[in-house]
Amino acid sequence: MTKRSNEKAKLLDSPVEHIDIASFDGRVIIDAWEKMSFTSRDAARAARILESAVADPDCSVILTLAGSTSAGGCMHVWRDMVRNNMVDAIVSTGAAIVDMDFFEAMGFKHYQAREVPDDRILRDLYIDRIYDTYIDEEELQACDHATLEIADLLEPGPRSSRSYIKAMGKWLADGNAKKEGSLVQECYEHGVPIFCPAFSDCSAGFGLVKHQVQRMKANKPYLSIDSVADFRELTDIKIKAGKTGLFMVGGGVPKNFAQDTVVCAEILGEDVPMHAYAVQITVADVRDGACSSSTLKEACSWGKVDVALEQMVYAEATTVAPVIVSDVFHRGSWKSRPRHRYGDMFND
Repeated sequence: MTKRSNEKAKLLDSPVEHIDIASFDGRVIIDAWEKMSFTSRDAARAARILESAVADPDCSVILTLAGSTSAGGCMHVWRDMVRNNMVDAIVSTGAAIVDMDFFEAMGFKHYQAREVPDDRILRDLYIDRIYDTYIDEEELQACDHATLEIADLLEPGPRSSRSYIKAMGKWLADGNAKKEGSLVQECYEHGVPIFCPAFSDCSAGFGLVKHQVQRMKANKPYLSIDSVADFRELTDIKIKAGKTGLFMVGGGVPKNFAQDTVVCAEILGEDVPMHAYAVQITVADVRDGACSSSTLKEACSWGKVDVALEQMVYAEATTVAPVIVSDVFHRGSWKSRPRHRYGDMFND
């Protein structure tokens, strides 16, 4: 091996291990936190709200993901929420779905950064950094190519990100997965739709751009992602579901996109209730008026979220989300939930 490859191998020698919500009983911690104060009590109330949403037979649960919790060790938390029927639809950033989950489904890993040298050194080694986590850029480019390959397999024309991600899940299920049980494949198999309203802002964006450029040069039609179709389809799900709950990790576009379905349904002349249950885990400050940090009470003024059962949790998500989800998992209400399979509403 060259000196360069030795240096790279040394930095990429400690894979991130994803936490298993079944391996510990979150109920013990949540019960204790409920008797405390500050963020502990907030997180305990958030767990009670999520449990109530899962236990409510009339409620459909939407999970929203922003940030890098999947790379940081929570990838199986979200997967197990789907596997154990705690989630009926997902709205996410593209990075969490493609650069993290699909990436690992292809057999690649994320790595703990035990030391952080000059980032120019990392660039020379083709190592990408997410705070204290590393990704091999050469492996990520293989992920880019896979998204190109999938696009080339599909009929040209516009389609929602949900439709394309479903095709990703099928591609994995058809024998291309190197790691079984990814979120993308699990959602495909259980009919849980995934929406990425800013889908090009991830590894898939590079693959889709290359797909379009190659098709344009060959004077052939190409595939494109229709973000309006995303909004319409998720609103269709809200209309069909009626009563809904939100479990939001981070904020940004996924949070606002999921909340806005209530307003969109109203504009379409449909009488749907505000989201009945809502939890958001964030470290964002509210004072700049940003969407990511706007409180759930504020969302009520827009007609999006009811304030009866809502909870903001100001914490870094990898520290509290696994405990909250483990608590709900061990309480077992998911065992008697109907599986809605909202992905089956659509033809592609």
